[in-house]
Amino acid sequence: MQMHYERIGQGKPLLLIHGIGGSCKSWDSIIDQLALQREVIAIDLPGHGKTPALKGEVSIRTLADAVTLFLQENNMTGIDTVGSSMGGRLVLELFRRGSVLGAVVSLDPGGFWKGWEIPFFYNTIAASIRIVRLLQPIMPGISKSAIGRSLLLLQFSKKPSQLSPQLVLNEMQAYAASPSFDELLRNLAYGEQQKGAPHEYRAKPLAIGWGKNDRVCFPKQAARAIKLFPDATLHWFENCGHFPHWDAPQKTIELIYKTTG
Repeated sequence: MQMHYERIGQGKPLLLIHGIGGSCKSWDSIIDQLALQREVIAIDLPGHGKTPALKGEVSIRTLADAVTLFLQENNMTGIDTVGSSMGGRLVLELFRRGSVLGAVVSLDPGGFWKGWEIPFFYNTIAASIRIVRLLQPIMPGISKSAIGRSLLLLQFSKKPSQLSPQLVLNEMQAYAASPSFDELLRNLAYGEQQKGAPHEYRAKPLAIGWGKNDRVCFPKQAARAIKLFPDATLHWFENCGHFPHWDAPQKTIELIYKTTG
């Protein structure tokens, strides 16, 4: 399985998996610091960044199959892994499958919504991506403005005006360019529900991190995630939205080091 990735640093390998519409650039807020102690591999999932889309169904299941094949072909099976948002759900699915990954950190994973939360998630994100696509011609200017960043990312970040303009521009361009975004969004909301891993399923550490101000995956969903993955350690990020590695980069790095050793 061919996937584009960026590789930086030296040490014990660490895999980073972005969320829906993102790319390896989604990790720019922490990747350089992680690379001081680890060899970091940040991938573009199929249909994202520079990796071609899958042929056929695009879902958590098929993305997990693709990542598994990529790791097997590149002799990376058992690698410590961090996932964010959809990538957070993806690493939980890979954790559940057994020996694919090593230690796992899942940041604000999707897939644990119920009832009205499902159409809320789908409709708000679908509306946001339509706006992002329309604004692409002027996105460089919007991303340079603190007010512009706040308006763009109010649902995703507790402090969007403080984010790097380049990081925001990269993310907005990646969202608009992803050929898999629409199908994947629908399957995330209305497709197969996430299965769990029973108690003492695996010996490797699992941490689930959640922003207390997450407006995409509401904090109450964390209890559902822990119920399905009872061996996980739950970590709360104070004053933090949907992306802890954006709003609380140092705290995120600390959680990654603590979990992966």
